[in-house]
Amino acid sequence: MTLENASPFFAWDVSSYLALFLITAFVIVSLDHLFFNKSGNTVHSTPDKTGFTKFVYFVMFLRFNKNEKYLNRPKIVQWSAEFFPVLLLVFMLRGFLVEPFRIPSNSMMPTLLTGDFILVSKFDYGISIPVLNKKIVEFKKPERGDAVVFRYPNYEKNSKYQGADFIKRVVGVPGDEIIYHADVLRINGEKISYEDYADYQGVESGAGMTGFKHKRELIKENPHDILLDPNQASRGVKAVVPEGHYFVMGDNRSRSSDSRFWGFVPESYIIGKAFGIWMHYDDSLKLDRVGGFD
Repeated sequence: MTLENASPFFAWDVSSYLALFLITAFVIVSLDHLFFNKSGNTVHSTPDKTGFTKFVYFVMFLRFNKNEKYLNRPKIVQWSAEFFPVLLLVFMLRGFLVEPFRIPSNSMMPTLLTGDFILVSKFDYGISIPVLNKKIVEFKKPERGDAVVFRYPNYEKNSKYQGADFIKRVVGVPGDEIIYHADVLRINGEKISYEDYADYQGVESGAGMTGFKHKRELIKENPHDILLDPNQASRGVKAVVPEGHYFVMGDNRSRSSDSRFWGFVPESYIIGKAFGIWMHYDDSLKLDRVGGFD
């Protein structure tokens, strides 16, 4: 499955609701200034401010100078003006720099556990328009081994997953031939090597993975740890990655719904690259989880 079969990227999420509030607040306060507040209730800008400076200040703070008050205006105008700057800052940080996500499943064990709160870089691959995720400046492409967060393409049009965000590992970039058989990965005919670790000891929601094989998958760009079920091989696949798409798999190979099952991730659906854990809470708070990861 590829982009033409995918559900629309847009979904009502935190960023969408923030954008809706910001637009609504801007319209409310602008209309108040234009039509309802001409009696001099506000403190006007100093004469030396240019029209452009006043406009920029208004776009950022919904006021023309720092002393301007809305005490005599309707509550909806007051609230719009007061909350706007803070939520604009949050929207800009989430939209262009870093966005937080929570890991809801065991599919990325042992790298990420259920209950990890992660940070995702929104600018690693370029600059995109928030909400729509339309890239306007590109820095680089995702690489094999990157852990990426993406909008699930939902090829099957399942309402349960409309607008859902997934995190998986990139194992195939455009043009790659991917063969995964008997839990061994081959990329363009080259067999990937593995290092063996001691059997995995699961904790909290991942306790059921105790005894799984813990290995290091040595993709040369980004080596990373994976888990394998000792009792049966996970689903195999043979595919060639089309242009503008990526092949992704979860690190917990037998417990992951990924490109082996539902198809490729369109590049335009990739939200960013995961790079760190800022908190963990599943059965308990674990501060030792905080930090970066492969």
